[in-house]
Amino acid sequence: MNKHIITIFLLSALLLSGCSKPRPRYVIGVSQCSADIWREKQNTELRLGAYFQENVELRFAAAYDSDERQVQQIDSLLATGIDLLIVAPNQLQTISPAIDRAYDSGIPVIVFERKTNSQKFTAFISADNYEMGRVMGDYIATQLDGRGRVVEVMGLKGSSPAIERHKGFAEALSHYPEMQIVATLQGDWTEESGRKAVEDWLQTDAGREAAARGIDCVFGQNDRMAMGARQVFTGNHTSHLSPLTSPLPRFCGIDGLPGEGGGIQLVRDSILDASYIYPTHGDRLIDLAVAILDGKPYDKELQLRSAIVTRDNANVLLMQGEEMMRQSERLDQLHRKADSYLQQLDTQRTVTLLAFGTIALLIVAIVLFYRYYIGQIALRRERVVNTLWALNPEDVEPHSLQNPAGANDPSAQRQEPASQPERTHSTDSEKPSDQSAEAERPEQSSAIIAELSATASQSQPSQVPQKEDSEPETTASTSFFITRFKEAVEARLDDSELSVEDLASDMHLSRVQLYRKVKAVTGSTPVELLRTARLKRGYQLLLTTDKSVSEVAYLVGFTAPSYFTKCFKEEYGQLPGDVRSS
Repeated sequence: MNKHIITIFLLSALLLSGCSKPRPRYVIGVSQCSADIWREKQNTELRLGAYFQENVELRFAAAYDSDERQVQQIDSLLATGIDLLIVAPNQLQTISPAIDRAYDSGIPVIVFERKTNSQKFTAFISADNYEMGRVMGDYIATQLDGRGRVVEVMGLKGSSPAIERHKGFAEALSHYPEMQIVATLQGDWTEESGRKAVEDWLQTDAGREAAARGIDCVFGQNDRMAMGARQVFTGNHTSHLSPLTSPLPRFCGIDGLPGEGGGIQLVRDSILDASYIYPTHGDRLIDLAVAILDGKPYDKELQLRSAIVTRDNANVLLMQGEEMMRQSERLDQLHRKADSYLQQLDTQRTVTLLAFGTIALLIVAIVLFYRYYIGQIALRRERVVNTLWALNPEDVEPHSLQNPAGANDPSAQRQEPASQPERTHSTDSEKPSDQSAEAERPEQSSAIIAELSATASQSQPSQVPQKEDSEPETTASTSFFITRFKEAVEARLDDSELSVEDLASDMHLSRVQLYRKVKAVTGSTPVELLRTARLKRGYQLLLTTDKSVSEVAYLVGFTAPSYFTKCFKEEYGQLPGDVRSS
């Protein structure tokens, strides 16, 4: 029987172990320097590209133009055990040490879109930013017949695209003696920075003088900054400046994104005079990453092709871009449906295996209970037999038969033959008394059996549940309940698999009972209280230790640093990495 029980347990464990999700073949970390529509498009392409690879997991991080945050995020991604790092450095120099640490630790590094001043990278992929600036300079000079005054709004200071686009733009205009760059303003790639840079400049003496003499074109190093500058000149902003419409200059940018509000549509609708397609190609990034991890040949430096967008080709490019976006969306939807279907199948399989495991365990429990019950019956039967054995007239003194209670008396136990008095043959006069004794024995035996049965029945606990008197909850009992709940939570705070069912089990309650009690007392659900407790512990660890955000996230029971960061921002209004600096 024991062998059968062990077999059932091993089979259940084997089946239930199949419910766990297998580890991805490759885990790729993506460190974006910022979060904008260009990078959202690229992230979407990265996910779509991963669909065509076998079991690849992507982990994203966005630094929101913060060098310190990106360095911390790169270190956190490395700590989670990624197989390859894709990174767009925020600035040319400040991110290099973190990239070097990744490369020196044996992690392949793909630098894309922006350069680093270190040579410690596995591959570099980007478009030619210098060529973009040069082509835009030639285009603007041609449109102005080689004579005009231009304002340039640069991207984030210290970033390689801003530096290279400016060099190409200035080099192109240097071939036109009557073209003049009257101002080079500093932005940070956002629309607001472009608007503010132009607005602040126009309030200076040099800006007012330049505006009075006329500005023929504004070149924003991306479409969003060009649109921010346009708001100032058209008066479509919140400042006190009056619209500058005499005449309105041309506006050119770079990015040329398809879709609603993208650069291609802005050119088609004559809001921008020109743009330049800055390719995202997230799918090619994934192909390159997997080729590196698979040990296949690859180009260490890969340059992406791009093209200028003007009113002559904007409509065709927009149609092509929108069609590609529709196909991508359909592919994404199809993949999501397939994922949903596979998840349903996996859930059904898991439920089936859990049901089988539960049935197996129930069978084991029934078998064990049955064996225990049979054992108890056998034990009681043995005790009765032993008691009745003492009533054998050949083994018990005659006086014990006259006293039924003596059956349980140690003095009534069987005597050794040597100690028994020698028997003599009975005479006819003695037989009546022997027959009388024989007649009494069945009645005495029946009385003893009845007494044993009564004793056995009294020794068994009552099976009828006693109804407990319900008493109104008091403040003391509520406080005791909350204390128990808090202790249960804190005892297992670092357990990422902890569930409400586990807490209820620790407190000897059902899930529904725990939920209702906690909700009635605190107004919050157990899950909400558990998340709050984890975030508070995480806040304390960030303040009192030098552990990274990822380490803290795992220490307080979160399964992903990104989800910890999201919940932390919602709870405290700031990112975890900002706690120590503030």
